[in-house]
Amino acid sequence: MTGPAPVKSDTPPGGDGAPCRSGVLRRPDAVPPTAGPRLWALPQVRHWLVLGILLSAAVVALGLAAQLTPGFSATELGIDQDLSQHHAAALTAVAMALNVVFGPVAGLALIGATALSIWLFRGGLPKAVAFGLVASSGWVASEIFKLIVARQRPNPALLFDPLAPETGSNSFPSGHVSFAVALGFAVYFLARGTRWAKVTAVAAAVMALVVAWSRLYIGVHYPTDVAASFLASSAAVVLVAGLWNLLAPRTAERIRARSGSRPLDAEEKGAEEK
Repeated sequence: MTGPAPVKSDTPPGGDGAPCRSGVLRRPDAVPPTAGPRLWALPQVRHWLVLGILLSAAVVALGLAAQLTPGFSATELGIDQDLSQHHAAALTAVAMALNVVFGPVAGLALIGATALSIWLFRGGLPKAVAFGLVASSGWVASEIFKLIVARQRPNPALLFDPLAPETGSNSFPSGHVSFAVALGFAVYFLARGTRWAKVTAVAAAVMALVVAWSRLYIGVHYPTDVAASFLASSAAVVLVAGLWNLLAPRTAERIRARSGSRPLDAEEKGAEEK
C-alpha cells in the first residue's frame, strides 16, 4: 500500500522563493529588473500646501507694505548708510566674496557640481534631482516675488561707500539670501539622520544670516528685503518638498513601466504559444 504521491514543488526544501514565468526561482525580496533607484523622500510638513501659500502671502504683504508706505524705505536706508560708514578691509573682503559665491553664476555652478557628485557617488539620479530642485527653489521664488513687488534698490549715491552699486526694481526679496537659505535646507536634507545633522543645521543658519548681513553691508538691499528672503525661500522649500513627494513616485513608476514593457521577440512568442 502506497501513500499519496508527493506533490512536486518548484521551491527547494527550506526555501521561500516563488517561481517566475521562466521557471527560475526569485526571492520575494529581490528587486525586479525594471525597478530603478529608490526615490529620496524629502521632509514634509502635514499641511504643506496651506503653509506654502501662507508664507508666500506673507512675503507679498510685507513687500507691498514696504513699497507703498510713505517714508518706509527712507527709514530703512539709514541702516545701510550707517553700515556704509563703518567699512573695514576684512569685512569688505568677506562681503564681496559672498557676493560672488552666492550670485547666479557661481550659485548655479555650485548646485550643478554638488548634484553631479550626488548622482555619481552618494545616491543616484533621483537624489541629485531632488537636491537641485530644493537648492534652486530659493532663487526661483525670489525672482517671482521681485516681479510682483518691484521695489527699487537703495540709491547708491546716498551711501558713503557703495561697494557694488546696483539699481533697478529687483530689491525685494534678496536673491542671494534666498539662495543661501534654500541651499542650507538642501544640504541639511542630505545630512539628516546622520551625526552631522545638528552641526549642518546650525552652520546653514549661520551662513544664511552672514549672507543677509553682507547684502546690507554692501548696500544693495533694505533690511525688509533680507528678512523676507527667509520667508520666501522657506515657502519655496515647503512647496517643492510636498510636490516632490507627491509627484516624483508617480513619474518614476510611469518611467519604469514604460522601460519594462517591450514587444516579444520570435523565440518568446513561440514559447508563449506553447
